[in-house]
Amino acid sequence: MTIKRQAYIVGAFEHPTRKAPDKSVAQLHAESAAGALKDAGLTKDDVDGYFCAGDAPGLGPLALADYMNLKLRHLDSTDLGGCSYIAHVAHAAEAIAAGRCTVALITLAGRPRSEGHSGTNARPVVGNVPDATWEAPFGPVTPNIYGLCAMRHMHEFGTTSEQLAWIKVAASHHAQYNEHAMLRDVVTVEDVVNSPMISDPLHRLDCCVVSDGGGALIVTSEAIAKTLNRPLVRVLGAGESYKGQAAGAVDLTYSGAVWSGPPAWEMAGVKPADIKYASIYDSFTITVLMQLEDLGFCKKGEGGKFVSDGNLISGVGKLPFNTDGGGLCNNHPANRGGITKVIEAVRQLRGEAHPKVQVPNCDIALAHGTGGFLGSRHGSATLIMERI
Repeated sequence: MTIKRQAYIVGAFEHPTRKAPDKSVAQLHAESAAGALKDAGLTKDDVDGYFCAGDAPGLGPLALADYMNLKLRHLDSTDLGGCSYIAHVAHAAEAIAAGRCTVALITLAGRPRSEGHSGTNARPVVGNVPDATWEAPFGPVTPNIYGLCAMRHMHEFGTTSEQLAWIKVAASHHAQYNEHAMLRDVVTVEDVVNSPMISDPLHRLDCCVVSDGGGALIVTSEAIAKTLNRPLVRVLGAGESYKGQAAGAVDLTYSGAVWSGPPAWEMAGVKPADIKYASIYDSFTITVLMQLEDLGFCKKGEGGKFVSDGNLISGVGKLPFNTDGGGLCNNHPANRGGITKVIEAVRQLRGEAHPKVQVPNCDIALAHGTGGFLGSRHGSATLIMERI
């Protein structure tokens, strides 16, 4: 089944809070859903498909569907970590094409900041994976799992800390225009490399922020989309995969994008040079650099030069990215920022991004993410959208 041109993103909403000590996770989901429905010009009674992932409380879609009093024909709780919500757009398109639903709601929400979670603390991150017993003694935490990838990339290709810093610099240039961004100050390469070391070679400013908040998307059939008074954003191509330990044949220099990217490009019938704007998951600067290479925006090992040439800065480079400031500067709700990548891509395609960072004639955009841990096991999802 092809989903190309079968589904439209008609509603997108990013919760404005970055700290919500007075709200429950379920409330953040519901408020995000209400915002996306209002943006689309629909109501909750129009929703007949619901998609959420591991950030959802209780029994996931069952608990939240009941909380929001939804009447559904289709539910999906696929969990690929932080990129789940990028994959959910494709799953919603598939469900719509199969006639399982006509109006799909996708939500994400969380309160890691209010609950005192940190991306740099010493909590083990191995979880309940089968080989956790053998990994736990080595004390893996989020930053050092990503630091492994950065160090190996530097060893293999000569990538430098200064080059990685350009990714943060680009994000900060965009975040200055976002009134909700947690970090709005423009930073320099020197600022990044002189910030405290967190996990060699990653500095504090190489790491994303930790925030509360959430977001939601509405995906519909073509028939419904064309009845709404909203700009039309159509799903053009998608792919998903994962990367694991490969039975011990570990290579830390590439991500799951090497598998999720090609089917998305093929389905969409476009190539990297056609993309006017890219939302790239930015849990750490190294995450962005590896995904850019693996998606084909530059050759493997040349990501450092690509980003240090300023290519990610809107109005300057050839691939503006994360024009809301991304996870590095804006927000990273629930420690799972994938939905925000689609939201900002939709804004760009609609021409609704901040005027200072709006990409001229933005007609094709990409959202891509990883979910899990770049240096061990992670999901990968790629989504290509077009304005019509």
